[in-house]
Formats: sequence, structure tokens, C-alpha cells
Amino acid sequence: MSAIVPTITAVAPDEYAVALEKLSFAPRIHVDIADGDFAPNKTVNLNQIYWEKDENLRQVDLHLMLEKPSEWLHQIISLAPDLVIFHVEIPNATEILPKICEYLKKFQIKFGLAILAETQIKNVAKLIEIADHVLIFGGHLGYQGGTADLSQLEKVAQIKTINATAEIAWDGGANAENVAEIANSGVNAINVGSAISRAESPVEIYEQLTHVLE
Repeated sequence: MSAIVPTITAVAPDEYAVALEKLSFAPRIHVDIADGDFAPNKTVNLNQIYWEKDENLRQVDLHLMLEKPSEWLHQIISLAPDLVIFHVEIPNATEILPKICEYLKKFQIKFGLAILAETQIKNVAKLIEIADHVLIFGGHLGYQGGTADLSQLEKVAQIKTINATAEIAWDGGANAENVAEIANSGVNAINVGSAISRAESPVEIYEQLTHVLE
């Protein structure tokens, strides 16, 4: 069954703290980090976030919308996330990202890729081959509350042809109306932002979305 993964996109440390508390029920969360250069907006940085693993929270994914992720490797390792997701569209990605992948393996951290709508899968096949996780972007970079571009689901089969073992994720506009279609396409993890974070009862919406996928 596909997993529903609540997303945190916070612009300030106090907003991050509130969001983390609201999602205390979730076994897995996805944290967006944007530098205002690669992505059009800016969030908290890697020196301003934290979490505490417990019987509920068992996995943390970091999604780095950073122009120069190599400059943040020390902070990444100190946070010890389970998975770190890098964009294939950053400058010199084909040279930089394989080196980062090897470095993360030394610390048992999984290596993920995020792929924007305009990027063709065939052009990043070599990177997909080494990835543990591939995130298909079907929304607007760095923002919550967008509309899902479900035409991007055609990339699922293309990715599986290149790397059959990689976890495939979706990001962008996921809600109760489309999570079943997204899951049925072969997506393993569905990141959900505003549908959960802006709900009066985030846990109730999370449970509803999870139930849809059962």
C-alpha cells in the first residue's frame, strides 16, 4: 500500500515548531528546505530544524531545494535523516550528485532525487540508476496548495524501467480526490502538504487519506 507522508514547508523556526507538533501522529514526515535561489521562495534552513524519533515518528525525509547542496553536507549528516532528496536540475548535477550519494552511504542515509515537470526522465537516467528514491514533482516548487498535474504520472513507468527497486514518490496537489489515482499508478509515497497542514484536524485528514488507499 502507498504511504501518505505529511509535508512541512515552514518559513520561520516558530512556524516549523508548530507544524512539527501538529504532525506528531505521523510515522513519516517530509521536510522542505528551500534557499530562495533554486526555489522561488525561502524556508527555514538546515540549522533551524530538528525532530525527535519516537514510537510514532520513524522516518524523516529531507527535500532540499538548494542551488548548492554540497555546502550543507555537515548539517545534513548531523541531522541524520533517513532520506535526503536532491533536485536533478541543480547546476552540475551529473557530477555533484553521485559524489553526494556515495558520501551519504557512509552514514546509512538514503539518496533521493526530485524531478521537475519540465525534466525528461531519459535525460537523467544515469542519476536515477543510483537513487534509492525518485520524487516526481506534479506541483509548484516550494509552495503548498497547488493543483496536481496528473499527466506527470506517466513518468512512473519510465522510472521503473531504469531502476525497478527505487521507491517512487509524488509531490504536488495530493488530496482525497486524487490520491487513489496517484497510488494506482505505482507511486509508493504520496507527500501531502496543505490538504493536511491546513486542515482543522490534520490527523483526521491523514487517516481519511490513508483509508482511501486501503
